[in-house]
Amino acid sequence: MTPGMFLKVFFGICVFSLTVFCAGGEAMDLIFKDTQYSFQTLRTISATSGGAADIGECLKTAYRIKEGDDESWHREWLATAQQRSKAAENFAARGKNISAFREYLKAANYYRTAEFFLHKNPDDPRILAAWRESRESFLKAVKLSRFPIIPVEIPFEGTTLPGYYCLIDSKKVKRPLLIIQTGFDGTAEELYYSVAVFALERGYNCLIFEGPGQGRVIREQKIPFRPNWETVITPVVDFAFSQKEVDPERVAIMGISFGGYLVPRAMAFEKRIKTCIVNGGVYDFHRTARLTPELESMIDSKESSEAFDKETYAMMKKDPSARWAIGNGMFTFQAKTPSEWFRMTRAYTLKGVADRISCRMLVVDSEDDKDVPGQSKILYEALKSPKDYMLFTREEGAEEHCQIGASIISNARILDWLDDAMKTK
Repeated sequence: MTPGMFLKVFFGICVFSLTVFCAGGEAMDLIFKDTQYSFQTLRTISATSGGAADIGECLKTAYRIKEGDDESWHREWLATAQQRSKAAENFAARGKNISAFREYLKAANYYRTAEFFLHKNPDDPRILAAWRESRESFLKAVKLSRFPIIPVEIPFEGTTLPGYYCLIDSKKVKRPLLIIQTGFDGTAEELYYSVAVFALERGYNCLIFEGPGQGRVIREQKIPFRPNWETVITPVVDFAFSQKEVDPERVAIMGISFGGYLVPRAMAFEKRIKTCIVNGGVYDFHRTARLTPELESMIDSKESSEAFDKETYAMMKKDPSARWAIGNGMFTFQAKTPSEWFRMTRAYTLKGVADRISCRMLVVDSEDDKDVPGQSKILYEALKSPKDYMLFTREEGAEEHCQIGASIISNARILDWLDDAMKTK
């Protein structure tokens, strides 16, 4: 296969929206033409509903960014994050704690966004610097919150996993608990303003955390993703069940994005949790690459995989979405080359596992999900346990992956389902 032929095939089939792959729909172009630049802008703005963004300042920032220029993306979001952090400090110095809380939340979100497209070079010191600023901004917000948000360290294989135990109040009353798991590129802090704030309104205490490959665990502790996620969830459940406020008969777990593989995998082995939500479901992570048999053979051959990697790196220079997706995959899996990362993803399948899940499942899907298209339906059909399927549509404006841009309607429908499931229990 010549380089030209290779690229033509590769662009048409590669992973995570390297081109716009959307049966019956088109990408929601928000300011940018590139799929990931547009989607990540929408993701940052979407935090407005959880109190961690303002639409005007997000748009003003995005319009300063040069299309496809990762340096420009980092520079402009970092500037906005620093502005909001300074504003938060000024409010806090004047005793305006509510205003400071909001500004710190926004700063945390914008620092997270600023770091997003840097992962092509895992040794870039700005990754750690911006992530730390994001986390520190959130921790400053935590101290000003009117509701308890308790940073926790969950014992795990000789170290700890970071998280936040979010409570409705300080009363030691047993209440239902929702454990929330992020995915391929999220952080625990983002889980607070994208999901937890809505669950707390419903009367759920929340435990949000980061596992291997995520947040602090990959950036500081250098622990990559692993396919046998039950080894991660079981210590988290142990921790949750040890808390005085937890009613062990009313504990649910939610996996978001790549968490749609991680959590179901764990539920096949961890039987103490009776209710599970995945948004969206991931049955076979490797299949989302849509590699042809020829390309599968190439990555298994030493000589061919070197050619594969060469062409992939060339493509990444030209395509921002490819650059991010493959770069972040290598960063979070600790793969040395693109071909090694693709080989690693083969282990992330629920084949032979999904039928061992016994808890009640809600599988959420998005009509134009370009990251893991079709995977929710495949997982739903493979389940043998009590199950429901929930589709979000273009008509609702909730068609994007994980309903990004439609947080209010997404949380409303999903948490309504959870309310009913808890009442049934």
